[in-house]
Amino acid sequence: MWGIPGTKSPAGGRHVATVERLHSPRGAAEPTPAEESVAGPCFTEPITLARAGVQRPIGRSDLRVYPVALGTSVFGWTVDRPTSMSIMDRFFLLGGNFIDTADNYAAGQSEMMIGNWMRTRGNRDRIILATKVGQSHDNPGLTRRGILAAVEASLERLQTDYIDLLYFHYDDQRVPLEDSLAAVHELIESGKVRYLGASNYSGQRLMEARLLAATGLPSFESAQEHYNLMHRKEYETDAALAADTQQLGVVPHFALAHGFLGGGYRSKNDGIGSARRARAGEHINRRGMRVLSVLDRVAAEHGVDNAAIALAWLQSKRHVAAPVVSADTLGHVDSMIASADLVLTHAQLRDLDRVSAVR
Repeated sequence: MWGIPGTKSPAGGRHVATVERLHSPRGAAEPTPAEESVAGPCFTEPITLARAGVQRPIGRSDLRVYPVALGTSVFGWTVDRPTSMSIMDRFFLLGGNFIDTADNYAAGQSEMMIGNWMRTRGNRDRIILATKVGQSHDNPGLTRRGILAAVEASLERLQTDYIDLLYFHYDDQRVPLEDSLAAVHELIESGKVRYLGASNYSGQRLMEARLLAATGLPSFESAQEHYNLMHRKEYETDAALAADTQQLGVVPHFALAHGFLGGGYRSKNDGIGSARRARAGEHINRRGMRVLSVLDRVAAEHGVDNAAIALAWLQSKRHVAAPVVSADTLGHVDSMIASADLVLTHAQLRDLDRVSAVR
């Protein structure tokens, strides 16, 4: 989340290259007139890339994604259906192709909104779709039965017959990891899942999974971790080593520290009373203000907003494929997209590293 109203739109036009598919989307009916009116204009062809080679691989897979993922945890919660459709339209139009959701976001409403959008736009084969299992009310945990049931439910809500990247949402240590991996093996063999990722896993558990993969079980291709300028130590001293050893595609979540790095929260009174402010407010301290000061300067040097610089810093890090960022306005989408075209200087990266370092 951003917390910065009236974001400028510095992004240029871009195109997302089509990724070959071995699967076809689940058959879909034509949208009803009501759905078309709610959805707004149908953007079927993204515009031309500002520069070639902008997409990045996720780990060792053949998935190629725009260097920022659209997070959809707010869809069905603080963002209504018409706005979510417009946000996805804008993201796709400007070249975005990586959408991140989970089966427990807004009790499944997030997945339903994405499914309706892909169906009405007819663009499933141009989207890299990631969802997560393990935290829903109906199918909690990572038992074989829970995983298989959760994936079937997600496929139904998403109106597709395959998931590009399935994450274990959190490490369920009550279930042997090999049992969870074996369930995903079934899903990969059936074509319902293409690749597997781990969300919020420790470096030790990622290394354990690597050893199990040597026995023929699926390997993790992506690690989704809490990582941003204000939250570095946990990832950099643990999971980063596993990501490097295993060549995992790192997908940072909370990439803007709940909107704090967007620059909209600078005093205890900013956004008072909101859930977002409560989380962002944790960073309103001396260290946080120093980080914002450097972000302000670097953003001014590039003519963009603070959020774009914070994302560009993440994108400069080894193995980072695409930070996950939620958006609740079209302006936020423009800033997300703009980050991929930014090239921070060595001096700017050094200053951001130094000011955000945990001593």
